[in-house]
Amino acid sequence: MSGHSKFANIKHRKERQDAKKGKVFTKIGREIAVAVKEGGSDPSLNSKLRDVVAKAKANNMPNDTISRSIKKASGELGNINYEHITYEGYGPSGVAVIVDCLTENKNRTAANIRHAFSKNSGNLGTTGCVSFMFDKKGQIIIERTEDIDEDELMMVALDSGAEDFVAGIDFYEIITTPEDFSAVNAAVEEAGIKSVSAEITMVPQTTTKLTSEDDIKKMDGLIDQLEEDDDVQNVWHNFDEN
Repeated sequence: MSGHSKFANIKHRKERQDAKKGKVFTKIGREIAVAVKEGGSDPSLNSKLRDVVAKAKANNMPNDTISRSIKKASGELGNINYEHITYEGYGPSGVAVIVDCLTENKNRTAANIRHAFSKNSGNLGTTGCVSFMFDKKGQIIIERTEDIDEDELMMVALDSGAEDFVAGIDFYEIITTPEDFSAVNAAVEEAGIKSVSAEITMVPQTTTKLTSEDDIKKMDGLIDQLEEDDDVQNVWHNFDEN
């Protein structure tokens, strides 16, 4: 499983997100607000909030911005009821795509998601049509540098409950169960190691390589259009972007 998750894919996604940092912060702020409404404002007592905060930090969201988002959450969401909706479908040449949304208007969101797929030679499928090809995991990606001792990092990860540790050419990948993610991520942070990405995600069991330039262009267009949508929180896929 671990070999299928490429650092290049993560880096490519991060570069896209960095170009629109404001939108990323807004989306994470919405996740924080929903987590606070569901489980309270104390991350030590609210595991969902704790995981979103980890994601926020990995995306370089300032601590004061995170704190403000938590403090404002209950008031902001007083009259808004966001609903989690997940869409599944196929991109060009059958690439599996999962779209995770938070919305207060299901009709608008459904129309936008359907349009994004159809515009980029994809199509929406039924619930469960591609999710069986993914595993829900905690995933921590760390860029490989000279000041990180591989053996020490591996021991920190495994001793704190990680399922798997992979040392790539230019990255380290730590895989956990969703339940153990918070503890493992905290251990990595306490060791003074900065992650490139830290979140609960859907890890593809296999990846799909596109050879047609037209298909690649359309797949990139589908991902970009979905990520631009304010209602879309996460886009998971098995497109091998290397």
